[in-house]
Amino acid sequence: MDADGPKTSRTPALYLVATPIGNLEDITLRALRVLKEVDVIACEDTRQTQKLLNHYAITTRTTSYHEHNEMTRSAELVKQMQEGASVALVTDAGMPGISDPGYRLIALAIRHHVPVVPVPGASAFLAALVASGLPTDSFRFSGFLPAKRGERRAALEAIKDSPRTQVFYEAPHRIVETLTDVVEVLGESRHVVVAREVTKLHEEFLRGRAVEVLELLKARNAVKGEITLLIGKAEEGAGAGSGHVGTAALIRPTIRQRVQQIMAEEKIDEKAALKRVAKERGISKSEAYRELQREK
Repeated sequence: MDADGPKTSRTPALYLVATPIGNLEDITLRALRVLKEVDVIACEDTRQTQKLLNHYAITTRTTSYHEHNEMTRSAELVKQMQEGASVALVTDAGMPGISDPGYRLIALAIRHHVPVVPVPGASAFLAALVASGLPTDSFRFSGFLPAKRGERRAALEAIKDSPRTQVFYEAPHRIVETLTDVVEVLGESRHVVVAREVTKLHEEFLRGRAVEVLELLKARNAVKGEITLLIGKAEEGAGAGSGHVGTAALIRPTIRQRVQQIMAEEKIDEKAALKRVAKERGISKSEAYRELQREK
């Protein structure tokens, strides 16, 4: 078991520091202290981070750490920490490692027994989720949807029967195309939320059925800004806005029934059939297995 992390940011360690996703006030007092005290700040883009540091009069030395140099820079930074340096890792916005560089450095630090200390703060997908109005009791964050249409539609097909809220990042120039796929694959009545420019001056939440939100965005000349796309769970989409549960939801087979159906139709064993059902419903194999055991 790993020992407790260091008590001060002058102790040799890797500090994962969350930075504002728009509003510069969205940074913790602890994060500011850590950024002032560490020996070096590893930045996704030093110019972007410098704006934040200048705003708070922080003069700590910076170095670049991004997707193109992370393999070599990770080794250099871990060596510095082994020799007594404290390093803060930041990205352009949000929590390091969430759809941003960081994983290689974090994994390497852990492998070399360098303490890794999270300094939590702003996160775009979490801020969008809690303000979306969609259920938050069970959700899945999957980063960016595939840019290629075929792969994106396959990803949407996999969550068609998902019992949880799905959260993705999306590029502004692709959001109309993506929502078109949502309408065609998941149905026009599926509840979606497009959260745009969260915490920034032009923050906007577009909530409604997929076809309604799509029409709103298609009416604009262009869509700009950082976007988080949230897709409601399948039960919400069935009969949404009609005041009753849709027929599909009423006749949806249990996991056990669906497993038996696939086994009979495709002549495959229970394990293979369960894997298929998990993919269909957008849940993990272990979750599908637990549900199957409960139903037996």
